[in-house]
Amino acid sequence: MPDQALRQRAPLEALARPGRFGATSAAAGVMLSEIRDRGLASVAARKNQRAALLAAAKSAFGCGLPTRPRRAFGRDGLSFVWAGPDQWVAMLDHGPVGGIEPRLAASLKGLASVVDQSDGRAVVRIGGARARAALAKGMPIDLHERAFTPGDAALTFFSHINVHIWQVDETPTYEIAVPRSFVGSFWHWLTEASAEFGYEATGSNSSA
Repeated sequence: MPDQALRQRAPLEALARPGRFGATSAAAGVMLSEIRDRGLASVAARKNQRAALLAAAKSAFGCGLPTRPRRAFGRDGLSFVWAGPDQWVAMLDHGPVGGIEPRLAASLKGLASVVDQSDGRAVVRIGGARARAALAKGMPIDLHERAFTPGDAALTFFSHINVHIWQVDETPTYEIAVPRSFVGSFWHWLTEASAEFGYEATGSNSSA
């Protein structure tokens, strides 16, 4: 067998087929896409270094690390999502091939443990007028506009799969980070939940 060059595959490359699916009696109520070039890394404060870490991140990235379930934006497209007490997920659109860990670790050395997660999680975007209704079928948190607004985040589960969700805008549009090993099951459940409202799946999406 001839040698074949290894090629990096997006988590949903074989599953997220573009097109219109489900109900077709009206405009698509849900829009789905996979964000394929987002750099991700976990950041956890080291013992007794929380205050110093917050100050260092503000200075290096122009971003106050959120101390409650929120997403905060820094310079040059970098953002941080709260992921638990003294823990965050750092994100960068068009993340470098080698991951974003080196960029973070250089500024947070001795203050935080940084581990690249770019290949360990998939990020799915869901939006549209019926996005809340689709997510409500498998997610136990309250996504009503009075309770969950742009910038809010939560660690929860969707159809028994642990996920990390944050709201992008008032459309509403959400982004959901899913462990890569579960993203196939997640996508199947999400498309089934969206079919009632008609959904449109698009190609990869990298906008913030």
